[in-house]
Amino acid sequence: MTTAKGRVTIREVAERAGVSVATVSRVLSGNYPVPPATRSRVLRAARALDYVANAHARALVGGGRKTVAVVLRQVTSPFYAQVAEGVEAEAATHGWLCLVGTTGGDPQREMEFVQLMREEGARLVILVGGVVEDDAYRERVARYAEALDAAGARLVLCGRPAPDPDIPALVVEFDNEAGARAITGHLLSAGHRRIVFLGGLPGNTALDARVAGYRAALAEYGLPEDAACVVDCGLGRGAGLRAMTELLKGERKFTAVVAGDDMVAAGALRAIADAGLRVPEDMSVVGYNDIPLAEDFNPPLTTVRTPAEELGRAAVRFALRDTEEAAGARHLLGTHIVVRGSVAAVERSS
Repeated sequence: MTTAKGRVTIREVAERAGVSVATVSRVLSGNYPVPPATRSRVLRAARALDYVANAHARALVGGGRKTVAVVLRQVTSPFYAQVAEGVEAEAATHGWLCLVGTTGGDPQREMEFVQLMREEGARLVILVGGVVEDDAYRERVARYAEALDAAGARLVLCGRPAPDPDIPALVVEFDNEAGARAITGHLLSAGHRRIVFLGGLPGNTALDARVAGYRAALAEYGLPEDAACVVDCGLGRGAGLRAMTELLKGERKFTAVVAGDDMVAAGALRAIADAGLRVPEDMSVVGYNDIPLAEDFNPPLTTVRTPAEELGRAAVRFALRDTEEAAGARHLLGTHIVVRGSVAAVERSS
C-alpha cells in the first residue's frame, strides 16, 4: 500500500518485480553486481510504479548530497543570473550543492530537467521568472509539485505566482504591480501624461502585473483608460530597439516610455539616439529590475530596483523552514525606485 501522500515504497517495487527488497536496493544503488535479467525486471517495475527513492531517507543513511536545483529561462539575462547567484549563495551557507539548468523557454526542456532532478534526489527545485499562465502550464506545474512532494522534495516558484494555491509549492516573488505603479507615478509627477508601456507580453504573469501597475498609476492621476498605450513586443534589447524604432517612424505623440525591463529600455535608448533625439531632453525613459549595467547606460537609467539576489536567497531560506509552515505559503518582497538621469520634467499646458 502507498503512503497517505501516494509515495510508492521500495517494498511495492520488490513485490511487482518478484524479488526481495534488498535486491531492489542493490539494483537502484548500482553498487552491487546483479544479474542482467533481474536488474531489467526491477527497473521495469520501478518505472511502471513511477518510483523515486525518498531523498530524505537517503540522507538519513548518509547517502546523497543535499541539492537545490534552480531552473532558468537563460543565464545571459542579468536578472536571472542575479537570482541564480542568490540561490547558490544561500545554498552554500547551508552546505548544499546548487545545480543550474536553462530551458530557453521550452516547456519540454523544463519538464525533463525537473524530472531529472526528482530522480537524482534534489531536495528543492526552484523555477524562476514570469511565464504565460495557460492551461498547459497550470497542469504541468501541478504535476511537478505533486511528484516532487511525493518524492520528499519541494517545488519553489520564484518570481511567479502559483496557478493553484492548493498545490504543494512555495511561492517567493516581488510586487511587480506596485513597482510599475510607482515608476509610472514618477513620470506623472514630472508632468508627463502621454506615456507608452513598451514590452508587454499578454499572459506573462510578471509583465501583466507591470502593465496593471502602469494602468493603475494613470487612473490614479485621473487619466482616461484610452490614455494607456501598451506595445506588446516582449522582452530583450532587440525587442525594445525594434519596437521603439517603429514607434518613432510615426508622429510622436508621447513624451515618456515605461520599459518592461532594463534590457527593453536599453533597446529603446539606442533607437531614440538613432533617431537623433536625446534622453531625457526629448524623451524620458524608465526601466525595471535595476540590472548592474543600468547605472552605466547613457544617460544612467531611472528604474525599479527588484531584489533579484534576495529573491534567490529567500527561495532557499523560506523553503528550508518547517515543512508544514512553508507548504503552499506565499512570500512577497518589495521594490523601490532608483532615480538617475533618464527623466526630465515637462511643462504642462493649461
